[in-house]
Amino acid sequence: MWIAGVVLLVVAVAAFLSMKHTRDQLHTMIGTETLSIPELEQYRAASDEVGASGMFRKTSEVVGEASPSPDGPLTAELSKAECVWYRYRIDRHYEVIEYRDGKRHRRKRTERVAEHTSRENYAIIDEQGRTINVDPDGITPDGAEQTVSRFEPRRGRQGGIDLFGIVLPALSGRGDTTIGYDYKEWVVRPGRRLYVLGEVHDRTGALTIGKPEGKGHFIISTRTEQELRDSRVRRHRLLAIGTVASALGGLGLLVAGLFT
Repeated sequence: MWIAGVVLLVVAVAAFLSMKHTRDQLHTMIGTETLSIPELEQYRAASDEVGASGMFRKTSEVVGEASPSPDGPLTAELSKAECVWYRYRIDRHYEVIEYRDGKRHRRKRTERVAEHTSRENYAIIDEQGRTINVDPDGITPDGAEQTVSRFEPRRGRQGGIDLFGIVLPALSGRGDTTIGYDYKEWVVRPGRRLYVLGEVHDRTGALTIGKPEGKGHFIISTRTEQELRDSRVRRHRLLAIGTVASALGGLGLLVAGLFT
């Protein structure tokens, strides 16, 4: 009983930390201005005038349409869709046969065999065609479009497997049997409306919004700011309930365990 109590207390701590992170994100969104690209250019120009060229830093929200870099759009690995950002992952599902107590046991397992997230910069473009660079820093945009969600069963026993243009090696001699591969991919296409919260800087010359150098939040989302705020409020409420319920339940089980 006391073990279950400890588990619930650990859950309570995890829920509390997640609740705190959600609250901090919400407060940051509320307290940060959504600035137009011309306004950010004016702030950067003022920074240059006082001799701080290349040292401009400002936390801001930026809204606009996703646009490819000057090198052109990316091509997603699995769907071959044109995009400014993509991520894919491939999981192998397999069955392990074990012998215990003179009996044969089958156990299903999953392992990640391939994954990739694009890190190339892209841009946000406003209605007047002005742009600001976005450094995604490897994060997955909230609400990215899922272009692939497909399970392919293993065919044949020899050699590797080639699906969606990704060649996977043969996995033999491991004492297990491959059931199949689960392919998933997400993209952000050019023209998709984005909300970005981050730190605007000019370290590379052009204005860029990305992850803050110090403490701070970095969000890229296909949802509006209001939709994000509403979701954070709902999540905060649920986590608060979960924190209290887990803490009370855990303490109750620990106390009960002491008297049994």
